[in-house]
Amino acid sequence: MTESVPADAQPTEPSGWLALPDVAGRLDVSISKVHQMIRDRELLAVRRDGVRVVPAELVANQTVRKHLPGILTLLHDAGYDDEAALRWLYLPDDTLPGTPADALGGDLAREVKRRAQAAGF
Repeated sequence: MTESVPADAQPTEPSGWLALPDVAGRLDVSISKVHQMIRDRELLAVRRDGVRVVPAELVANQTVRKHLPGILTLLHDAGYDDEAALRWLYLPDDTLPGTPADALGGDLAREVKRRAQAAGF
């Protein structure tokens, strides 16, 4: 692999967090649907201060980032829990425009997916 991640690199924080009711509002779905999306690994939620939240930039407009569900499935299959997947998504990478999460919104989304697949090997 050609990734350029320093061994001591620390993940960045998402630009913001959305509580699950806010995610439901943004996606125009019920809160039950949001919980189902999390269970189905279509969406990533972690606990912060006792509340489950979703990184805001992973919910683009009224949809989840296109490749996110596939990436979450690949990372889960590689043994990543939700916190580890969050760390992987937000670890700076010199070969991407910032982090894998940042790259999901552009032309390098397929490259991020390829790297998630490689994480299992």
